Amino acid sequence: MLGINNINMVTIALILIFLYPLIRGFLFKFSSYDLKSDINEINRSISFILALFLGIYFGRKVFIQHDSGIYKRIYTSIPSDFLNYIESNTLIIYAVIIPLIILIIYKIIKLSLEIINCLTVYPMLDIIEKSLSSKGNFFRRLTGLVFQLPKAICYLLLVTLALNILSMFSTNAKLNKYLEASKPYNIMCKEAIIPITNSTIAKKLPSIIDNSFKIVIKQGESKEIAPGKVNNNDRTVVYYNGVTLDQGVKSNDEINKFSRSIVSKEDTTKGKAKIIYNWIGKNIAYDHDKANKVLNNDFNVQSGAIYTYDTRKGICFDYSCLYVAMCRANGIKVRLITGEGFNGVSWVSHAWNQVYLPEEQKWINVDSTFYRGGNYFNSQRFQLDHKNAQIAGEW
Repeated sequence: MLGINNINMVTIALILIFLYPLIRGFLFKFSSYDLKSDINEINRSISFILALFLGIYFGRKVFIQHDSGIYKRIYTSIPSDFLNYIESNTLIIYAVIIPLIILIIYKIIKLSLEIINCLTVYPMLDIIEKSLSSKGNFFRRLTGLVFQLPKAICYLLLVTLALNILSMFSTNAKLNKYLEASKPYNIMCKEAIIPITNSTIAKKLPSIIDNSFKIVIKQGESKEIAPGKVNNNDRTVVYYNGVTLDQGVKSNDEINKFSRSIVSKEDTTKGKAKIIYNWIGKNIAYDHDKANKVLNNDFNVQSGAIYTYDTRKGICFDYSCLYVAMCRANGIKVRLITGEGFNGVSWVSHAWNQVYLPEEQKWINVDSTFYRGGNYFNSQRFQLDHKNAQIAGEW
């Protein structure tokens, strides 16, 4: 028998939200008048869902990616003063610009659906009600249940989307834990929410499977203490996926020689850092098998820069270690950062890098693990899906 601690409140809420309109449809039977009211409500829900997806999609394409085609042309046609303002205030895109786009699309879709329903659906419902008048109560109840199915799906999508957006900005660890463990929520996000809201970007992102990046702090004679900030005690050792940071970023002559060769024609630090980012992103594959092992606390795996370079695969910590090694080979100041990344469903433990640009006198964020998901080299999107950054090491 399941204990109360095993009950997932998110899963229960999603099930009840889905069942409510179905039960209501069964109890109140089929009614043309009631169904027309429900259809109006469904129209509003569908219009809102489509407007939300399309608004987020086009808003991201124009104001965050804008890397090619019509989106780039639209972006470059916007006054430079306004662009400078939104680039320095990224949240304005999600708080003001995208909601305005959503509102406009919502009005257009809602009006279109109302016209279609008046011409086609409503007359058909009147005909169905006449034909059902001679049927028994159970058949009419069953028909009422079936006709409530679109409404149940709309409710489920809306609530899942709301939870998905909330999880991006929420700092509630308990909520994140519920979301991460809820199978219905994860299925809805992966099958419906992520593919539409993030389009091809989310599909190309490697699966940061749950918390497949583990930090263990040990003190003295392998005495384990709670994860947290690193103790300044000299006897404290921090293990990242089973290896120390020094072991992880350790390089060799082959890596050093290759790292210098691929940036030999570039003069600026930023240019060299970008070349290294591109090479790792294109040539290193995400190791899903290793991620699953680490997730299950199996640290009998090899990690770090050398292993990743030799095998051409790894997980976030390995990507970050190799980036450190390749930057150090070129005399570039670099950091390894630990924190949390948003995988489209919930926040999970993650690792990335920062590089110092002496020409601009600043540190910039770099995430080669997310390379296939878009531009994560000094990108304004960084603050949207990375948080709680802590410097694990600097060289």
